[in-house]
Amino acid sequence: MEISALQNARYAYTPKLPGCLSCPVEEITLKMGGPTEAIADQNELRTLFKHSYGKPIALCTNGKGDMTKRPLTAGVILSGGQAPGGHNVIAGLYDGLKRGNPGSTLYGFLGGPSGLLEDQAVEITGELVGQYRNTGGFDIIGSGRTKIATPEQFAAALETATKRGLDAVVIIGGDDSNTNAALLAEYFTGQGSPIQVIGCPKTIDGDLKNEYIEASFGFDTAVKTYSELIGNIERDATSAKKYWHFIKLMGRSASHIALECALQTQPNVCLISEEVEAKGLSLSQIVEEICASIVKRAEDKNNFGVVLVPEGLIEFVPEMKKLIKELNDLMAGYADELGAITNFIDQVYWLDQHLSYESLDLFKTLPPAIGRQLLADRDPHGNVQVSRIETERLLIEMVETKLAELKKINAYTGKFSALAHFFGYEGRCAFPSNFDADYCYSLGFTAFVLIASGLTGYISSVKNLVAPAEQWLPGGIPLTMMMNMEKRHGSSKPVIKKALVELAGAPFKEFAARRGNWAKQTCYQFPGAIQYYGPPEVCDQPTKTLKLEHGG
Repeated sequence: MEISALQNARYAYTPKLPGCLSCPVEEITLKMGGPTEAIADQNELRTLFKHSYGKPIALCTNGKGDMTKRPLTAGVILSGGQAPGGHNVIAGLYDGLKRGNPGSTLYGFLGGPSGLLEDQAVEITGELVGQYRNTGGFDIIGSGRTKIATPEQFAAALETATKRGLDAVVIIGGDDSNTNAALLAEYFTGQGSPIQVIGCPKTIDGDLKNEYIEASFGFDTAVKTYSELIGNIERDATSAKKYWHFIKLMGRSASHIALECALQTQPNVCLISEEVEAKGLSLSQIVEEICASIVKRAEDKNNFGVVLVPEGLIEFVPEMKKLIKELNDLMAGYADELGAITNFIDQVYWLDQHLSYESLDLFKTLPPAIGRQLLADRDPHGNVQVSRIETERLLIEMVETKLAELKKINAYTGKFSALAHFFGYEGRCAFPSNFDADYCYSLGFTAFVLIASGLTGYISSVKNLVAPAEQWLPGGIPLTMMMNMEKRHGSSKPVIKKALVELAGAPFKEFAARRGNWAKQTCYQFPGAIQYYGPPEVCDQPTKTLKLEHGG
C-alpha cells in the first residue's frame, strides 16, 4: 500500500513520555493516597460499588518498583465515536506491556464492547501496531457503541475474559464507556475474578474532565482541525465580503469545542449552550443577538461574518426543551394516531389540539422544514431526533425573517446572504497533534503501570498538561470518585458526570470579555494547519482552554 510522506514521517515519530515513566520499569512505583468519595450521592454509590468504592488516588513516581514482572495478558476495547490518538493509547499500552515482560500479550477486541461479548479479537503484535502509530482513526480494531448492561452481558464479558486468560481489560471511551468500565470492574470483583478493568478518557467533545482528568484525548486535535477550517472560511469571508457563514460544531452535551474554536479564531458570534440555558434565552432572543452583530457590521459596509453554533444548542433553549418533551410524550401516547397523519398541514392542526399554547406558538414560528423534521425523525425509542435538527439552517431562516422586519422600519440597510456548514466528522480521525500523540501514548503506558500494580476500577490519568511532557504527572483515579446518580430512561443510574462549560471559568470569562469587540470588528485569527515539526511553541502547545484553566 502506497502511503503519503507525512504518514511515513508520523510512523517514525517517537511520542514523549513523562519523566517518571521514561526510566526502567523496575524503577516505577505508585504512591497511594487516602480513601476517596464520589462527587455526589455517596451513600447510593457506596452501596452499588461494594467492592470498588473509596479507593485511593494513585500517583506514578520513581522509587523501588513493586510491579509484577510476570508476563501479562490484557485486552483492549475502543468504545464510542472516534477521537484522534486512540491508536497511540494502544501503542503505549502495548509498549508498556512488552517493556514489563517481552512475553506479555495484548488482544484487541473487534468492533467495540461487542467484541468482548462475542469473543471477537485479534492479537496486537509489534508489526500490527507499527502500522498505526501516531495516526488518526480507530481502524486498528474498530469501535462500537454496544453497552454492557444486562446480567447476561456481564456474564458473557467475564466468560470471554476468563477463557482468554486475561489479567486485565482496558476500555478506551467517554463518560458512558468509563461508567461501564466501573460497573464491569465491580462485577468481576464481585464474582471473585482477579481480572482488572482500567479506563482511558476519550472524547473530542471535551466533556470528560475534572480536576483529576484535565483533558479527554482527541479534543486538542479536533479543535485545531476545526479552527483551521473556520480560519479558512474567515479568510474567504474577508476576501469575498458577501457571505455570513453559520458553522455548526460537534458538541451535543457541552460547548467546549465551540468555545475553544472561538478563542482560536475570534468569530463575530459564538453561541454557548450553557449560557443560553443559564439565561433562559428564547430562540427569538438568540436570533436578536445574531442580528445585532449583522446590523452593527452592516453600518461599516461589512456585510459578511462568521457565527459558531454548538451542535446541542436546541436542547439548551428552555422553550425548545419544553416543546421537544411535549412532542416526545405525544409520540409515545398517540403514536398510531399521529403516524396515520401524513400531511404536514393536518399534523399542525392535530398539534393545535394537543400541544400547550406556548409550545404550539413556538412550533408555528419554526421554518416548515424544521417542523417536519421534528415530527418525522424519531430515534428507536420514538423520541425526536434532536441531533438531526439543522440548527444552523434554522437560525439562518429566522435571521432572514428578522432582518426583513428590520428593513421595513429602516433599522437595517445591509445585504444578507448566508451559507451553512457543519464540521463534525472532519475532526474525529485527523492525524493527532503532537500533544494528543504524546498524551495518548502516556495514557496507554500509564494504563500498563496500573495493571502491573494490581489496580482495578481506575481510569488512567495524566496531569500537569500545560507543562512540557517530561513534567507530566501520570497516575490513576478511582472511577467511582467521578460519579453521581442521574435519571436515565426513567430510573436512577450511576454515571460519570459530564463536564459542561463553566460560565465562571477562565476560558468563558476570556471569551465573554472580548466577544463584544468581535461582534462589530473584523478580528479574525487564522490558526492554519496543525504543525507536527518545528519549535515546541508551534508544535507542542495545548489548547487555549487548557492554558486558561491553569492560569495561562
